Amino acid sequence: MASQWWRSAVFYQIYPRSFADSNGDGIGDLDGITEHLDYLNDGTDRSLGIDAIWLSPINPSPLNDWGYDVSDYCDVHPDLGGLPAFDRLIREARRRGIRVILDLVPNHTSDRHRWFQQSQSSRSNPRRDWYIWKAGAPDNPPNNWVSIFGGPAWKWHEATGEWYLHLFLEQQPDLNYRNPEVIAAMHDVIRFWLDRGAAGYRVDVIHGMIKDAQFRDNPPLVKVEWGSQTDVALKQRHLYDFDQPEVHEIIRGFRRVIDEYGDRMMVGEVWPHSNESLALYLRPDELQQAFNFRFLFCPWKAERFRAQVAEIERILPTGSWPTWTLSNHDFPRHITRYQSGPATEARARLAAVMLLGLRGTPFLYYGEEIGMPDVEISRERWRDPVGRDGCRTPMQWSNEPGGGFTSSRSPWLPLGNCAAVNVARQSDDPYSMLSFYRRAIRARRASPALTAGTIRVVDDAPADCFVFAREAAGSHAMVALNFADEPRGIELPSGKILLSSDFGREPGRIASGKMRLAPNEALVLDSG
Repeated sequence: MASQWWRSAVFYQIYPRSFADSNGDGIGDLDGITEHLDYLNDGTDRSLGIDAIWLSPINPSPLNDWGYDVSDYCDVHPDLGGLPAFDRLIREARRRGIRVILDLVPNHTSDRHRWFQQSQSSRSNPRRDWYIWKAGAPDNPPNNWVSIFGGPAWKWHEATGEWYLHLFLEQQPDLNYRNPEVIAAMHDVIRFWLDRGAAGYRVDVIHGMIKDAQFRDNPPLVKVEWGSQTDVALKQRHLYDFDQPEVHEIIRGFRRVIDEYGDRMMVGEVWPHSNESLALYLRPDELQQAFNFRFLFCPWKAERFRAQVAEIERILPTGSWPTWTLSNHDFPRHITRYQSGPATEARARLAAVMLLGLRGTPFLYYGEEIGMPDVEISRERWRDPVGRDGCRTPMQWSNEPGGGFTSSRSPWLPLGNCAAVNVARQSDDPYSMLSFYRRAIRARRASPALTAGTIRVVDDAPADCFVFAREAAGSHAMVALNFADEPRGIELPSGKILLSSDFGREPGRIASGKMRLAPNEALVLDSG
């Protein structure tokens, strides 16, 4: 049986242009990541202790959508160092036991990709049908579909007198997965990077790869569906352009290719119509993992997180494995979303324990481990078409000029407050956010219950607390999270405190009975 290393792994998402600049051009690159691998995991308690890296897109791109508009699937953007830099990163990561997964963007390409250049050259070109073209008049789009980035999802192409579909920017034409040649080409792309040592893929917009065969109009949005793709678009229900039944056979084809390599994996960016349809993507012959983005929309309320965990545990297929994250490159960082004056850092520590304590695989976002907040960026300095730059700013390594990120006076995005938040300041401080993340990751790894056990939500905890038990053979743990700004008393079994987010908590054993949790405290107990 192939290794399922991804079940126990802690993943760390890196936005490559913002992690570390090795050559002083103001842009992060792959060699910069390689230079900081020891920070991520050098095998000692001095490092963060992660197991795998997810790299946001590294392919050549005109950067209209910062790499999610790919112009060549089988190369690395020159800004990031090219293929030699990728090979160095893979080699050095492997030496440290770190796996690297890549962002695969199969739904659409850049309009500069040679496939689309050929497709748009004439209606008779052999690659015309690699994209979605529709006949019509220039003032009458084929249907009412709208782009996730705003405006119509159809672009009139004057030279050939037809419309092409783009569910994102007009510079991102959608591929036609009803054409088997497109599927075969994407299989070749998948093999290219696996052959070079990639451990797998985070697959972008995997739910969008095929559209309704009849191209029916989407219905109007009557209400915002909490935690769904409509929370992004707010215009119409994406009933016919996303999450179509036929997408699952395409994913099965991807999985067959992945399985040729034995121990590789896929985690999907899935915005399904419901949690129930999320479960379909996790059938045994489809994705090993799929992001559940509803955590990104939860307010700071124990009952909302508790309800999400309970629902996911209820609906996922037997044997499947959840995936949890609170921040990524598309949304404000959770320390910013949940900021609450002096309680902000306590909330962030609780969130870390929740992610690392739940059954499933946690995905951390670079800078999260030092409490990096979003950076306010004025509209005139936006690089992203819809203003997501604030959560993508350079990693704050030190308080030196350039934040330790770059020697350039002009980083590609503005730096945050490096004096207040940086790695160097936190590395030797046992009470820092970084030191706490190191301890939390190691507490997780040391407990079979936390890495691989079952989960049982405790129903009789106070309403503003989220308490759950984890259990594996010979290993028992209890995680208690107090979301309130006041102390709460909870019933706990006897055991040894593995971790507390309250720095005033004394380590050691506790007897069974009621325990007082501090405001916003997270407690992990080895209960046998």
